[in-house]
Amino acid sequence: MGELDTAAVLVWMHAATAAVAAHEAELTALDTAIGDGDHGTNLRRGFAAASLAAEDAAAAGTDPGPFLIAVGGALISSVGGAAGPLYGTVLRTAGKALEGPTADTAALAVALGAGLDALRRLGGAEVGDKTMVDAFAPAVDALRAAGDLPLAEAARLAADAAEEGMRSTTPLRARKGRASYLGDRSIGHQDPGATSTALVFRALAESLTTTVAT
Repeated sequence: MGELDTAAVLVWMHAATAAVAAHEAELTALDTAIGDGDHGTNLRRGFAAASLAAEDAAAAGTDPGPFLIAVGGALISSVGGAAGPLYGTVLRTAGKALEGPTADTAALAVALGAGLDALRRLGGAEVGDKTMVDAFAPAVDALRAAGDLPLAEAARLAADAAEEGMRSTTPLRARKGRASYLGDRSIGHQDPGATSTALVFRALAESLTTTVAT
């Protein structure tokens, strides 16, 4: 069935960094429409720092849990705006929920579910508020529903769910974050946080397809 180990997490972080960099202009444009216009730039810088922290953690032989804690700390310290604390808290919390050198589908679902709970507490958002939770929550639900499916397959289902959640934000009226100040003018715009979340989950799926045997 395959399990998540430190090498796979390292590939994931590098893939997420590359995805954010490749979509920086898109994320910036989305955030310019309903936010501060800095989501793409901030995340590119933050994930670049996270990749460096990931290399250090991998070189030290760190297990996946402490690995994610270190990466989350790098995001918090290097990303301005709301994105750094949100993504960093998610990864740190997920890391604290992982034990041992590997994690299967169920363990990853528990860890990312803990990250989602922390995200909700920190941002105060729920599904339908037009935030990254709209992509993150269905991805976690898909992982939980995957049961005994191979990890790579479960991650692909989670990425599909995240992308569907991302698209669902377009017709919503924002109820949280900077976009909520726009009221009805936020309707018709895809949420940038949900978009970057979908990118991160797709990076996870693609990484596990190449690094974890099913």
